[in-house]
Amino acid sequence: MTLSIHSACVPVFKQLLGSLSEILARTEAHAGERKIDPDAYLQARLFPDMFPLLRQVQIACDFAKGVSARLADVDVPVYDDKERSFAELQALIAKTQTFIDGLEPALFEGAQDREIVLRPGTPKERRFGGQDYLTHYGLPQFFFHVTTAYAILRSNGVEIGKRDFMGKY
Repeated sequence: MTLSIHSACVPVFKQLLGSLSEILARTEAHAGERKIDPDAYLQARLFPDMFPLLRQVQIACDFAKGVSARLADVDVPVYDDKERSFAELQALIAKTQTFIDGLEPALFEGAQDREIVLRPGTPKERRFGGQDYLTHYGLPQFFFHVTTAYAILRSNGVEIGKRDFMGKY
């Protein structure tokens, strides 16, 4: 049995975006219960040269929508990344989930062989076959940012564990 590109990415993105949403909700409640300024969590980072929680969530959403769109051969939606609160991050996650959920599995047919060209900075250009793009670039990038968001919150005292990270599947 072969695993389709759709099955290898969309459900995974949905699962971990769902867990990220739950973790953020628990963090917001944690901050309220302890009378901690929510911005202390939203701007928290693991190390000074790393992005804060806000940006980690935005980038995770960027990878979920971007990887899915490219593999489905549709335009990547552009989000402005101006979120500054837990509510705005929740809306971003929901918008991202709605987008990827709307991508029909048929759009991913042949995606494993589709050429994906990334231009992260001029004159840089990276070319991938669809399967390599998903397994060696897209999923690792997504997991990195979700994991970093989790680690930021865990290191700042939010009581979450592996089950919270994994979410519901």
